[in-house]
Amino acid sequence: MNELLHAPMFGIALTLCTYAIGLFVSRKVHSPLANPMVVASILCIAFLKLTGIPLAAYAVGGDFLVMLIFPATTCIAVSVYSRMDLLKRHFIPIAIGCTVGATVSILSVRVLSRLVGLPEILTNSLLPKSVTTAIALELAGLFGGEPSLTVVAVMVTGISVVLGAPFLIRLFGITDPIVQGVALGTSSHVIGTTKALELGQTQGAMSGIAIFITGCATVIVSLLLF
Repeated sequence: MNELLHAPMFGIALTLCTYAIGLFVSRKVHSPLANPMVVASILCIAFLKLTGIPLAAYAVGGDFLVMLIFPATTCIAVSVYSRMDLLKRHFIPIAIGCTVGATVSILSVRVLSRLVGLPEILTNSLLPKSVTTAIALELAGLFGGEPSLTVVAVMVTGISVVLGAPFLIRLFGITDPIVQGVALGTSSHVIGTTKALELGQTQGAMSGIAIFITGCATVIVSLLLF
């Protein structure tokens, strides 16, 4: 039994099962809080706690899945290619908007962390909170942050934006689908893109484009500033 728990298939199977449950819950409960990733994470943690199985046993298989984050991120290129006509027509405002969004996100974390006196490791972990997980993990490691904290920050940021997006869109009267998509992709990465797809195909495609450009901008701005 001990050998089975420390086999890679244990972590992979647990992750896939909990994510399948998360997808089911998400379809039944129409709420941003029922995001499949959030549900799967809670179920994984609960299962390990209740059974007393050490995290190291899960990580043997879980690390294999983490490796897939990076090739999966390249799939964003598909959405960019599918709306290449829109990107060409609006490239300059989209690029400027994503770069400004990335810069504001990074600087706001740095300034607020200094104001409340957060430890440096926590600040560095929060800096890449608004980009997709693959890029965020690399930046966290580069800055000396803790990757596990970065993953949590990325998820919390995405869910927070998804919860507040409908209200903010109505408040500011944003009706242009391109602007809606770019705003969601810039501020809340893949989780925001799921909300953008609910608003429309154009919003979803533009959100995917924004993830790509914001990721590149975040890397460049981070290296220039820090």
